[in-house]
Amino acid sequence: MAQDTAPQAPPTAPATPARALLPLILPAVLVGAGASLLYLLVSGVAERLQGVLWETLPDALGIGRYSVPWMLVMLTATGVAVGLVVWKAPGHAGPDPATLGLDAPVLPPVVLPGLLVATMLMLAGGPSLGPENPIIAVNVALAFWLGRRLVPRVPGPVWPALAEAATIGALFGTPVAAALVFSEALAGRPLRGALWDNLFAPLAAGAVGALTTGLVAHPSFDLGLPPVGNHPGWGDLAAALVIASLAALSGMCAVYAFPYVHNAFRRLRHPMLALPSGGIVLGLLGALGGHLTLFKGLAQVAELARSPEGWSAGQYARMTVVKLAALLVSASCGFRGGRVFPSVFVGCAFGLTAHALVPGVQPAVGVAAGVLGMLLAVTRQGWVSLFTAAVLVESPPALALLCVASLPAWLLVTGRPQMQLRDDGTPIR
Repeated sequence: MAQDTAPQAPPTAPATPARALLPLILPAVLVGAGASLLYLLVSGVAERLQGVLWETLPDALGIGRYSVPWMLVMLTATGVAVGLVVWKAPGHAGPDPATLGLDAPVLPPVVLPGLLVATMLMLAGGPSLGPENPIIAVNVALAFWLGRRLVPRVPGPVWPALAEAATIGALFGTPVAAALVFSEALAGRPLRGALWDNLFAPLAAGAVGALTTGLVAHPSFDLGLPPVGNHPGWGDLAAALVIASLAALSGMCAVYAFPYVHNAFRRLRHPMLALPSGGIVLGLLGALGGHLTLFKGLAQVAELARSPEGWSAGQYARMTVVKLAALLVSASCGFRGGRVFPSVFVGCAFGLTAHALVPGVQPAVGVAAGVLGMLLAVTRQGWVSLFTAAVLVESPPALALLCVASLPAWLLVTGRPQMQLRDDGTPIR
């Protein structure tokens, strides 16, 4: 009797029953709201402190708010202040930030106060890093330690997933970002149940985090640039392809330099040497690039976008190079912060440089493509890069251009070193 030799399809994982997913809704809601409120609290305190340091204090002293002397003083003082926290706080404000990405380890609770203080000082003082990595780390630790004690029935690994999704949703103002990040993280892993079963609880946490942020703070990522139009032309496609690829190559220059710059600061062997030294370098970079190259970059991106014609190609290019160098130094010398938000500024300035050089390049196309390429190089997160670039211009026709432009840019960065290091200082691939 002949046997059927056709290949058999792999068995499909059984779907998770609803009764197993329903108990996760309440933990997801609590973690989502808590993660968002903590993010808003940290951001609010940092913004108030920034106003004191960069407005109230220089005005009282009769010094220009963003004069070169004041930038040097403030960036150096920020390095000293954060260095003291890293040196003296229990747990030294967490592990070396150069070794961390968006997927945070579960830190001991004793580390969290120092990490929060170091983050708020950094955000207020002007280094070119965002709040994403430390806020995710704090929320992951709090969710894990409180969740295991208050709701022991929920498996331990669920809590970090909820906290990461909730914080990403709060940071970007939408749960779509969290769903995209988790779908990318789940790729290649054996799944227990369907994909949406695995995304159910994180998506709920991300949605609550995003809604809480939206109701309290009303954030918007739309830069208000002139729309691309319903029918982008071949010139727009060519511009997106070239700009995204060149931005990715520019970002890879910083990625390749990252371990060397990090090693140079690590040779100083003490946070009270490395961080003040980094602050001095950042002050000099701020003097070269201007005040728009300070801080995490989102408010500064909005200022650039309000007047795309307000700076020359040379000025945009200088801001691009200075901000990328400031990101490199800030991430290498020990400041606690993430690399996503300042990369958005670098990509935006890169795209506006292209627009200033070639007026036929639409500002929205230049900005979106520049941000896409830069984020692909720095984060190696395809979905986050594409999503962030798309929401900045809020133009559905631009999304098709970005999808095509992401392909050559991804080929330029995939398989190469990442802007994240192992504990021994070697880059992760």
